Amino acid sequence: MSASVETPTKTLLVALGVSLVCSVLVAAAAVGLRPRQAENELRFQQSNILAAAGLYDPARDVSEQFGQIEVRIVDLSSGEYVEDLDPSGYDTQAALRNPAQSDALDKSEDIANIKRRERYAKVYLLRDGDEIDTIILPIRGYGLWSTMYGFIALEADGNTVSGLSFYEHGETPGLGDKIEDPRWLGLWPGKKVYDADGEPQLEVIRGRAAADDPHSIDGMAGATLTGRGVTNMLTFWLGGQGYGPYLRRLEQSGSDS
Repeated sequence: MSASVETPTKTLLVALGVSLVCSVLVAAAAVGLRPRQAENELRFQQSNILAAAGLYDPARDVSEQFGQIEVRIVDLSSGEYVEDLDPSGYDTQAALRNPAQSDALDKSEDIANIKRRERYAKVYLLRDGDEIDTIILPIRGYGLWSTMYGFIALEADGNTVSGLSFYEHGETPGLGDKIEDPRWLGLWPGKKVYDADGEPQLEVIRGRAAADDPHSIDGMAGATLTGRGVTNMLTFWLGGQGYGPYLRRLEQSGSDS
């Protein structure tokens, strides 16, 4: 009697003990790997920033290449640099969760469908001596299925596109995911952001763009809504709600000092 009762009890205790030990080991492994995961994520971000500017060399160390990039924090409303925030410690996602550091967007102005906009944003600068050579800006906006995250690089005039890269999205494989296709991304350099009135005009159209059209990009067959999402994203982030005030300040001052 005693043995028949104790056997399942002991089995249950052993199973619970093994589960507890495994849980502790998994938790310890997760904690131990967290710094490495954070480092890998940082390097991934840096490689995409470099790629947008046409600087990424997969044969070289990413951190070494990124050493030529200057990171600043910008107040999106004023376009001024924020000197009392450390770029290395500024977390955009944390800012978006903090009502004191971000604002809810009204539907009428939220053409990128991002819900909230941070008050301060990172910008990345490549210099030629003391002068800015390339400006690299984080962008995000909703496509067909999810939010697309990327970077757009502009020449020193703040109007000519140097490059574009996307590093996270949930667009349809074989269709919307062509936003990562090097051939499609190769259509962007040289395009102009603004019209004569200073309004963003970059647009992914349906079909092929005319060769002499400085603002239009070839559409992606079967991915009209993804293309529209890219257009809306760029219109938002390069307009008055995004980096527009910063880019105008650079243009007016002729420098970023």
